[in-house]
Amino acid sequence: MRFSEPRSSNILVLDDDDIVLLAMKETLEREGYQVTAFTSPNEAIKAVETNRFSTIISDHRMPEMTGLEFLDLCKQKQPNASRILITGVLTLNTVVEAVNKGEIFRFLAKPWIREELLATVENAVQRYALVETNEKLQADTLDLNEKLVASNTALEEKVRQLQEQTLMLDEANQALERNFKHSLEICFRLIEAFHPILGQQTKSVVSICSEIAKSELLEPREAEVLKVASWLYNLGRIGLPRDLVSKSLKDAQSLDESEETLLRHYPVYGQTLASFVENLNEVGLAIRYHRERFDGLGYPDQLSRESIPVPARHLAVAIGFVECNLPRDQALEFIIRESGRAYHPEAVRLFMKSSNLTNLPKKVREITLAELEPGMVLAKGIYSPSGLLLIPEDKRLTGGIISKIKEHDFANPLTQRLMVFR
Repeated sequence: MRFSEPRSSNILVLDDDDIVLLAMKETLEREGYQVTAFTSPNEAIKAVETNRFSTIISDHRMPEMTGLEFLDLCKQKQPNASRILITGVLTLNTVVEAVNKGEIFRFLAKPWIREELLATVENAVQRYALVETNEKLQADTLDLNEKLVASNTALEEKVRQLQEQTLMLDEANQALERNFKHSLEICFRLIEAFHPILGQQTKSVVSICSEIAKSELLEPREAEVLKVASWLYNLGRIGLPRDLVSKSLKDAQSLDESEETLLRHYPVYGQTLASFVENLNEVGLAIRYHRERFDGLGYPDQLSRESIPVPARHLAVAIGFVECNLPRDQALEFIIRESGRAYHPEAVRLFMKSSNLTNLPKKVREITLAELEPGMVLAKGIYSPSGLLLIPEDKRLTGGIISKIKEHDFANPLTQRLMVFR
């Protein structure tokens, strides 16, 4: 059964009396209602089957069927339509029962009064609109609930898939990390097999850099780059003749000019080998620049001061300490002596602190320049590189004094260790 589009002002009127029917039709049409009138219940039923009405009005006493019988059929075909019975013969109990059962919405007694008719029809039309709206809302709500259930089911499935993917990614990352560590181990074994001394030096440098990398003064990425570079910095020497490497380790001063030139290329070789792994670009730079000097006299690119990447600065200090081949105390003095020349002073200070290479007096601790804070008391005076006293011992530091110290360090790097009372 197909209905035309619903219209709340569409009203069907049934009465076997042509005069009464015409009067009611004209009365309702003057109020703006669209009225379809019938004198035959059977013809009216056909109209109900093909058109939608907001209100159906019927006389009770008709030859073909009663008004209640007609409205009952209409209820089966259009349950939302408001049904009004016009009668002058039904008992009150019968009408009330019909209303209570939902067979009719209202009834009008004959002869009907115009104002009462219009008020009843208006209420009937409003009821129909409310019922239709409520039904649509219920349908929309049901549809939305079904869509919500479907969406929740789809979302739960997506979450499950994401959890599975996350688990797989975690497992893949763990596998990659294991493979990466295994690759570092293989590289170390290659270095050690190529020359045992290089292997021993690499292991010592790795130990020192691992301690330095724990400092909060380093960014997490810088610390990670430093640790990885400490394993690989010697990798470029594998490309050099073994006798040249042995000679350089035994007595670097004995190298002639051509040998020195060839040796100075090994950081570049190491960078090239590290660059084969995509995420090792920063590590490659740390390897390339670990032989640069703070004073700009290093190699291969003669970088100086702050232009040297942070991981390369710290790697250079660790390598310098290991490769100087001096007893610990003398090696320590060598590193301190070269602070501000070969090595970045702040890198030297962090090296001293992180590696615990000195036996400091009780109640005295060594700090880096970056750790200076107002209120600290110097346990040792601060001197310029030329020996001029800048800040005396036992001086309590203020924000202004610290600023002046850092400004002086930028212009003329301080090479001494910084000591303060605990």
